[in-house]
Amino acid sequence: MIERLLESETVVSAFLFAYLVILLVVCVYGMHRYQLVHLYYKYRRNTPKARACFLTLPRVTIQLPMFNENVVARRIIDHTCRIDYPRDRLQIQVLDDSTDETVEIARAAVEYWRGRGVDIDYVHRANREGFKAGALTHGMKTATGEFILIFDADFIPPPEIIRETIHYFTDPRVGMVQARWEHLNREQSLLTKGQAILLDGHFVIEHAARNRSGRFMSFNGTAGLWRRTCIEDAGGWQHDTLTEDLDLSYRAQMKGWKFQFLPDLTSPAELPPDMEAFKQQQYRWAKGGAQTCRKLLPMILRSRLPKRIKLEAFFHLTSCTVYVYVVILTLMLYPVVYLKLHVFEEGWGRYLFDASVLLLATCGASTFYIASQRAQFKTWSESLKYIPFLMSLGIGISLNNARAVFAGFFGKPGEFVRTPKFGVTAGDGKFQQQAQVARRKGRKIRIQPFVELAIGLYLLACLGLCLSNHRITIGVPFICLFMVGYLYVPLTTWFGHRLGKHILGDGTVIAPGASAHSRGVQVESDPLKRSA
Repeated sequence: MIERLLESETVVSAFLFAYLVILLVVCVYGMHRYQLVHLYYKYRRNTPKARACFLTLPRVTIQLPMFNENVVARRIIDHTCRIDYPRDRLQIQVLDDSTDETVEIARAAVEYWRGRGVDIDYVHRANREGFKAGALTHGMKTATGEFILIFDADFIPPPEIIRETIHYFTDPRVGMVQARWEHLNREQSLLTKGQAILLDGHFVIEHAARNRSGRFMSFNGTAGLWRRTCIEDAGGWQHDTLTEDLDLSYRAQMKGWKFQFLPDLTSPAELPPDMEAFKQQQYRWAKGGAQTCRKLLPMILRSRLPKRIKLEAFFHLTSCTVYVYVVILTLMLYPVVYLKLHVFEEGWGRYLFDASVLLLATCGASTFYIASQRAQFKTWSESLKYIPFLMSLGIGISLNNARAVFAGFFGKPGEFVRTPKFGVTAGDGKFQQQAQVARRKGRKIRIQPFVELAIGLYLLACLGLCLSNHRITIGVPFICLFMVGYLYVPLTTWFGHRLGKHILGDGTVIAPGASAHSRGVQVESDPLKRSA
């Protein structure tokens, strides 16, 4: 069928035009990544510094929003109560919308710490109206702090976080200070290692480049300290998108508030060790990004903001659409291979396939992510070996995220689906058990993994077409990477939780859920009992 269509010169011309246009768009977004790397190195010495210090420390409220976080609820409460800040100037709110045993766990932890003199409140809502944004808004009604520090349930707040961030607010224009995420289980598996590098690129390069060059950056929903008046001035938390953090960030900065990013201040958290959990997280982020783009981008482009800020906001808010282009280009690979082998025997057309696949595979990954690892670990070698997997993972997750983008632009707001937490540092093998339980509770036949598998087999056919003509080209290895990604994602969606062991970077074999500390991060398996 495809061969017959490609015999028409008109069809071939239209197909190549569409292919080249989409490819050009993807390459433009890829070049934007290189621009961020350029900005990062250009402004790398423009490090943020507090202008002064508070003589009298202001009052701070810490908000801990959670929903059915029975595995990690006790840990986050315990570590939050140990933050180094005067007790008479600190309020802690546990904002719990849970419907499971988390209610008893969190309430008991709150009572424990309240009995030891900590100003901590347990706030439980009977419904999830507004989801996380609704919980934060509800908590602000009784919050007593001038500043609001927010942590998701899977994070471990460093004791010094308030003292390291509060003095930046001596500048009355500063509305938010963001710490960098670190990863408790970076070395747990190939999937978590890949996620860690992806997030490192976002924090180390994107955040630093945007913030230090005077462009807009985003709050990441956790590990950030807000000035309360900034939140209120920007219109407060709104739940018409699934990324309430990105939404509020842009509204605040459009009002003239400044943000600060502190890359050397880190707060570790759990990476999803399960493919289904990872896909849920990515889906929510992609859909929320599209919703925020639809909501705010027209307003930004009509504003009087500087052109450089508008341009960066455009790339930032529309970057989620790249997943759609990648899926389309992937589906167009077989016709392109056929044209190369049977139509374009001479001339520029025969190189179209090699050049396009090479650009598609490298534009979004190599320099950007290698630079982030270089900035953190001062070496290239450790990250280079993971770049092929990053390409595969990025391609493999593109169908999942493309669906989210369409839902964000054209669908309803939808439910805030939390990322499942497994407590992977607990050392008791809960990861495997909880992944199985989660699947039994939400068991339904999902079409998406079958479609992903079909695309993987389709790419296998593309590879077979290349090899059958005995014309090994530079594009063949990249087709293999695409194929691996589209096979890896559905297979690990179905069977990843059944893998009995994971290999650490040093060769150590651990059971799923065993402690996998990242660069010396110490985590107590049962901190409440230890403190007692």
